Amino acid sequence: MYKSEYLNRVYAEVERRDAHEKEFLQAVREVFDSLDLVVDKHPEWESHGLIERFVEPERVVQFRVPWVDDAGVTHVNRGFRVQYNSAIGPYKGGCRFHPSVNLSIMKFLGFEQTLKNSLTTLPMGGGKGGSDFDPKGKSDNEVMRFCQSFMTELYRHIGQFTDVPAGDIGVGAREVAYMYGQYKRIVNRFEGGVITGKGLTFGGSLARTQATGYGLCYFAQEALKNLKNDSFEGKKVIVSGSGNVAQYAAEKCQQLGGTVVAMSDSQGYVYDENGIDLPKLFDIKQKRRARISVYADEVPTAKYVEGCKNIWKVKCDIAMPCASQNEMDEKGALCLIKNGAIAVFEGANMPLTPEAIELVEHSGLIYSPGKASNAGGVATSGLEMTQNSMRLSWTFEEVDEKLQGIMKSIYKACYDASVECGHPGDLMLGANVAGFLKVAEAMLAQGIV
Repeated sequence: MYKSEYLNRVYAEVERRDAHEKEFLQAVREVFDSLDLVVDKHPEWESHGLIERFVEPERVVQFRVPWVDDAGVTHVNRGFRVQYNSAIGPYKGGCRFHPSVNLSIMKFLGFEQTLKNSLTTLPMGGGKGGSDFDPKGKSDNEVMRFCQSFMTELYRHIGQFTDVPAGDIGVGAREVAYMYGQYKRIVNRFEGGVITGKGLTFGGSLARTQATGYGLCYFAQEALKNLKNDSFEGKKVIVSGSGNVAQYAAEKCQQLGGTVVAMSDSQGYVYDENGIDLPKLFDIKQKRRARISVYADEVPTAKYVEGCKNIWKVKCDIAMPCASQNEMDEKGALCLIKNGAIAVFEGANMPLTPEAIELVEHSGLIYSPGKASNAGGVATSGLEMTQNSMRLSWTFEEVDEKLQGIMKSIYKACYDASVECGHPGDLMLGANVAGFLKVAEAMLAQGIV
């Protein structure tokens, strides 16, 4: 599979141990494809068993989460926390509440998070957590009781110098607040740096809500400028999903001159040739927590189409998949290419299948992996941790300026690494190599731990 016998040997062992963990194996293969170009230059990696250590999480915690619904019925969900790698800082990564959550997805996300956090230049290791609990359709009290039960176990495994969770799919400001309230109640400390994505009244950071979506557009703008001498101006854009990342990616995209013509949820997508009316969309998704089909019911120029994967049939210049892993397959990529798209920027984690990535890259489109282009969220979480430690708050403009600087530096690190590897502009290769080299250096310096 790889030129490197070392990588072949390590991957064979990972596959033997984790044969049933398809998402995790997919993430490992993707990174090994890039490391295959550089591993022979670093014989010390093999002699120190570095890659064997890197593909194995430092710690995996799984626990039950019992909670009681409004009718008094007890339910039990599974909770997870994967503390993947702490070589460059405390474990850092979000919590995801979604029925699809399992150990494979938690490990793949922790693995990717380690490289993503490395790219931000901030001192954060990689971790991820969550539960197969679905907050959709639950009352505020049911969500609160679940979050309190989840944190009653999780609290003993986290801390501002140990592991710092945050939000992710299904975990927004409401869920973070409930979890933090329970943590504070148990430990009897106002330890603001233990979780990020908090409300502004109790240690949260301005711009954190917007950070992943805004950061995606800042990265995309830098790539368009440097690789195509182009910009968002006048471009038609698809932003899949309609959660936090998608909403603010759409907002910043339109501020930069693009027109977002389609967005989706898990049931289907809406198309509006005049551009999505974002105040209307925000009202539907943030205030009413309704399905995106409501948008088409209330906006005469829009139409709703069942099947969220069909969104890639819409003609666009730029695609921003911001929903979930493997949401764009080979068919979706072929539609984009046929319709003349020039770029795909990942806002979700691993939203393209390997086949889709191969097609997009071989067709000459700009392609950025989520570990690089969606790193603005965790970068701003790192800035929230900094503000908590300093006991002060920066303005929105200060945080946004720092975010723009971080995303530009991530793009440069990826591009420079791609040049060094002899494949200028291959941002997937650049992200994997640049992210890994920093973690590898830190691991080697600390010995066999």
